Amino acid sequence: MRFPKFVVLTVVVASLLTGQEKAGPVKLPNPEAAIIPVKTLTGDAFNRLAKMLKVFNVPYEADEQLRTIVVYAPKDIVDQMRKVVEQLDRPGSQAAIGRNFDMTLAFLLCSTKSLQTSAAVPSDLEPVVKQLRAATPYTSFSAVDVVPIRVQEGKNTEQKAQVPGLSEVEGNPASVDIRILPDAIVRKEADRYVRFQWIRVNFRIPYMTSLMKQAASGAQPALAATQFNIREVGINTSGDFKEGQKTVLGKISGVNEDSALFVVVSVKILD
Repeated sequence: MRFPKFVVLTVVVASLLTGQEKAGPVKLPNPEAAIIPVKTLTGDAFNRLAKMLKVFNVPYEADEQLRTIVVYAPKDIVDQMRKVVEQLDRPGSQAAIGRNFDMTLAFLLCSTKSLQTSAAVPSDLEPVVKQLRAATPYTSFSAVDVVPIRVQEGKNTEQKAQVPGLSEVEGNPASVDIRILPDAIVRKEADRYVRFQWIRVNFRIPYMTSLMKQAASGAQPALAATQFNIREVGINTSGDFKEGQKTVLGKISGVNEDSALFVVVSVKILD
């Protein structure tokens, strides 16, 4: 059975007033009920926003699942609360920026053939490699780099690094540009997750042209060291990532003819 909106609202307001009576009656001149939507903030960021509204000292209920705040107060106070929510309901606000957490990005180079240069896979990544062996045609794996990043909830973070193990051209290492925006820390039952609005990992990888390879083998005259090309490949993703769990963001093809790159992320929230 569907009830009219005013009936549902009356029940919500009655619930608010019942809760207020327990703490002692508060006389409000000409109170009204209002619903304030929260469009951006989720998880802990939503809860911080809700706590900040306590300064108005009026009855309200915040529901993170519905992304709403239901208020019962005079119109002028409701208008003030609405303005505060609009100011704080955005990335980078005082409510959005919260706890720090450590994030690690590991880059696994994989191939159907033997890799010319192979770095040992750390023990904590061996379960990931085992899963990739079972799910992909790749047989050779190398951990080309592991990049640690300190990130703050609600704050855009950018980090650049060199990744020498990906370049075919001596003296010209590959580089990676990492851009991250974590929306909030959220809880699902007993576990914590970091919700990312985006994770963008973009590589610039120098590679030898066919003429350079011929020159290196002596089949062609030597070429200048600057005569090489750049591959630009990357991955762009979002979602919730569980604390303490290693998650494969995805596969980056086009690293070279026989290889691909997997990006593995893990997060640890700093309490």
